[in-house]
This record gives sequence, structure tokens and C-alpha cells, in this order.
Amino acid sequence: MHYDLTDLRLYLNILDSGNITAGAARSHLSLAAASARIRAMEASLGIEFLERGRRGVTPTPAGKALAKHARSLLQQAERMQQDLAEYAKGVKGQVRLLCNTTAITEHLPELLADFLREHPNLDIDLQELPSARITHALRQGAADLGIVSDAVDTDDLQTRAFRDDPLVLILPRDHPLADTESLSFSDTLHHDYVGLNASSALAVYLEEQALHIGSRLKIRIRADGFDGVMRMVARGAGLAIVPLAAVERRAVDQPFKSFALKEHWAQRKLLVCARSFDNLPGYATALLEALHPE
Repeated sequence: MHYDLTDLRLYLNILDSGNITAGAARSHLSLAAASARIRAMEASLGIEFLERGRRGVTPTPAGKALAKHARSLLQQAERMQQDLAEYAKGVKGQVRLLCNTTAITEHLPELLADFLREHPNLDIDLQELPSARITHALRQGAADLGIVSDAVDTDDLQTRAFRDDPLVLILPRDHPLADTESLSFSDTLHHDYVGLNASSALAVYLEEQALHIGSRLKIRIRADGFDGVMRMVARGAGLAIVPLAAVERRAVDQPFKSFALKEHWAQRKLLVCARSFDNLPGYATALLEALHPE
């Protein structure tokens, strides 16, 4: 079988994103070049690694075996690169960090910027995913570190506390529910909502909570980012559920009302997690220490 590390990274990016187009983009390759590389890998052994369907691609049994070995080889290559970086100027290591919506928008921008400034030989591959997909990726060895809600199962992963992350309900000051003393999530589901982008981790999480009680969110409009959501709520477009951290970041005089949610799932905490903190590459350990200083 003929391959190089670029082929292996491309293949894993395709699996992680679910389609060749997105995998090619993450690998900084054209779709034609990516397809040619995958076909060449398959032709060299006469085995198909991907099942191609209308909704994307899935690995064949041979493809699953290739993914397991590819992750191991790439992790070893990255560790070698990190070990050699101190001997050669300009050699860079890369940490793959997966985060949910709140972590990536509210808590990490300044922290990661400071970390990159202090570590000029490190890059960070940062991606937003729902917490359940992050834990799955960590178990598969597809990322170094993740930041997830404590609502997901992390029993077979190592975790450390990162931030408290309670969710709050916000609504226009003249909304029919605005004068209610106490609100539950179910009380709000007959009213229009302003939602985040449907692919965002928090949007997926809230849809799941509504389905658990046999209902659906009535999304009137979606906005990119918490600032857009809060501005639309302030102008009367509907209700929204956002992290308390996003509300506190705005001016003290809020143009909307906010209520603490009583539901257990809204009292979230964020956790930093990995398969094993002791087995992280050196550059990932450096980022871990920045995320969770002892």
C-alpha cells in the first residue's frame, strides 16, 4: 500500500466530517485532489475504504482498520515532531481541541490567544461539536483534548473542571411571560424562540431537551452567535436560552429580562477531558495546563 501522512490525515478528516468535500477543505486540498488520493490508496490494495452514499461516506470494515492505524501513526508522528522541535527552529506541533458552543465563544478566545502568543511553535486545530460527539472523537483518538458539558457520559475518559456554565432564559421586557415569577422550560415551548445556527452544539443540545419532554422548539429565526441572538430577543423576536456568561458579558443595563432555569440539565459545568492526561504529547500537556492551571 502506498500512502503518506497527508493521505492519512485526509482520510481521517473525511471520516470525522462525514463527506469528502468537507474532509478535503479541512486538509486544504481541492475536491479533485482529495478524491484522487483516496482512489490511489484504495487501488494500491484493491480494497475500498469508504462506502459512498447520498448523505456522505462511511468506512468499510477495511476502512475502520485503516482509521485505527492511521490515528496511531499520526499521533506517533506528532510526538516525534514535538520531541524534535526543541532542536530545530520553525518546527511546529499541533493540538486538536474540540469544544462545545459556550466554551468556544465565551471562555476560550482570549485564553487561546494568550497561549498561542506564549507558544510560537504550536498551532491549535479548534472545532465546535456537540459534547457527545466530542467524547466519541476522544475515545477514537481523533483529538487530543475536548471541552464538554458534564451532562454527557465521560466515565471512560479523564476529566478536570473548566468552568461553571449555567443556562438562562432571556425574553423581551414586554413578552407575555415577562412578569411570571418562575418559569420552567416546558412553560416556554408554546412561544416563539430565537435559536442559534442549527449545526451549533448548543442548538442541538436544546432540541434534545425539548424532545425529551415530547415537544419541539418553535424556532422563528436563527442567528450566528450569542450576540445576534440577544439583540434579536431585545427587539422582540422571541425567547432564547443562552449561557449566563454571554449575558454577563453585555452591559449591566440589559435590554431584556433573564430567568435562571431550574432544570438539572441547565445547571451545566464544563469539563476538560482526554483519553489519558498522562499520555498526552508535550504540546497538548502545555495546553491542558493553560486550560486547567493546578
